[in-house]
Amino acid sequence: MVAHIDKLVPPGEGVVSRSVFVDDEIFQQEVRQIFSRAWLFVGHESLIPKPDDYFVSRMGTDPVIVTRDRQGAIHVFLNSCTHRGMKLCRADHGNSRAFTCPYHGWSFSTDGKLVERPGELVGVPGFATHYKSDLNKKDWGLKRVAKFYNYKGTLWGTWDENAPDFLEYLGDMHHYLDAALDCRDGRPGGSVVIGGVQKWRVRCNWKFGPENFIGDMYHDVSHRSVDLIGIGPSGGKGRRDPLTGRMTIGFKDLGHGGIGRLPYYDEGEYQPLYQQHPDVERYYRELHEKRVQNLGDRMRVSHSVGTIFPSMSFHGRQPRTIAVFHPISSTEMEMWRMYLVDEDAPEEVNEAARHYYLRYSGPGGMTESDDMENWTGATEASIGEQARTMFFNYQMGLGHARPVPGLNGAVENGEYTEENARIYYARWAQFMKGLSWQDLMPSRAEGVESR
Repeated sequence: MVAHIDKLVPPGEGVVSRSVFVDDEIFQQEVRQIFSRAWLFVGHESLIPKPDDYFVSRMGTDPVIVTRDRQGAIHVFLNSCTHRGMKLCRADHGNSRAFTCPYHGWSFSTDGKLVERPGELVGVPGFATHYKSDLNKKDWGLKRVAKFYNYKGTLWGTWDENAPDFLEYLGDMHHYLDAALDCRDGRPGGSVVIGGVQKWRVRCNWKFGPENFIGDMYHDVSHRSVDLIGIGPSGGKGRRDPLTGRMTIGFKDLGHGGIGRLPYYDEGEYQPLYQQHPDVERYYRELHEKRVQNLGDRMRVSHSVGTIFPSMSFHGRQPRTIAVFHPISSTEMEMWRMYLVDEDAPEEVNEAARHYYLRYSGPGGMTESDDMENWTGATEASIGEQARTMFFNYQMGLGHARPVPGLNGAVENGEYTEENARIYYARWAQFMKGLSWQDLMPSRAEGVESR
C-alpha cells in the first residue's frame, strides 16, 4: 500500500507528483483501489448485435468477455477459465453458443434455457470417469461483474458489489455524455459504432488520456500545424467546427468533467457541418430542424469533449467518438477508439463522417498523433530519479471556480483552466486512500436520493 497519498497530490495546492505517472507500486495500487471498484466502460451494444455474439474487452488489467445470450441479455465475464485460468476467447470478437477452454476443454454456457445462471460450467471432459461425477459444476462458473448497466448503448461494469448505481455514479455528467450518445435530432440514444474498434499501445501512463479530454484547452498549441492544414469536415481552417461559448465544467464530487457550453434552452441557428458535401450538409440541416422540434424548451448542453472517471472519454460533436485508456503498466497503456453515428443515418453520411474521424483520431489521426507525442515525451522525461522528485503544475485558475446553475455539483472556470485536472486527481486520491463508498459519494452521506 502506497502511503502518504496527500504528499503525491497535496490537497488544494494544484500540483501532482511525477511519481504518480511512472511508479510501479502506485500503478499496482491503482489496479486494486480504482479499477477493481469504479464503474468502467466495457463496450457498446452495437458490437454484439446478434444472439451469441461476443466482444473481448478489458476492465483494468483484467480481460473480459462481453456477450449477448440467446434471450437478448448482455453479460460480462472474466475471460479466464476457472480450471487453470486459460483465456476462453482469444479472438477479439465472434459468435459462439458456448465458451470452451482450449486447454482442458471445460465449457461454459450463457443460454438461459439450459442453465440457471449465465456463465455456468456445463461441460467437463471425463466428468464421469476422471472426476467420478464428483464435481459441483455450479461452484465453478465464470466470474462475472458484480454490477452491469446499459446506458444508451454504452456498456458499463464494476467488480464491486457495494458500488453505487451507475446513474448515481454518473450524476449530472450524463447531460454531456448524452450529447455524444443521443441522435442528432434529439431522440434519446440511437448511436452505433461503425468500423469496429481501433486499438493500439502508447508508451505512457494511462492517466494522460483522460486528463487531456477532461478539460485541457491549454494544449492547443500542440495542434497548431493541424489547425493550419485544416482537417475539419467543413473544409475550412481548423480541426473541427467552431463552438462558441465553451466552458470547462467539472463535477467536484464525482471526478468527471469536460469542455462544453453551459446549459441552454434555445437551439439557435444552424451551423454548417459538411459544406463540401451538399447532400450530407442537407441531411444535417434537416436534423437540426427536427432537433428544435423534438427538444422544444428542454435543457440541453453542447456537443463537446469529456471524461468519465477513471478512464473513458468522448467527443460529443465532431468527431463523435469514444476513447478508452486501458492500463498496461505504469508507463504503458492500450488506447481504444470507437466511432459513433446515428443508427439510421444514410450511408453517404456515415462515409463522410468516417473519413473525417480517421483524419482526426486514432493511431494515424493527425490530432491524436500530436497528443501521443506529448504523452510519451512527458512519460520519458519523468522516469528518471531526479524527475520523480518534481511535481506537475495544475495551478491555472486555482480558486476561481463557480457553481453551474442547473447541474448538480458542477463548477465552471472559463475556457482555459486546469480546474478539471485538479478535480480528476482529487478523485484519484480519494480512491487511492481506499475511502468507503459512503465517503466517496457525498449524496449518500447527505441522504440525497440518486436519480
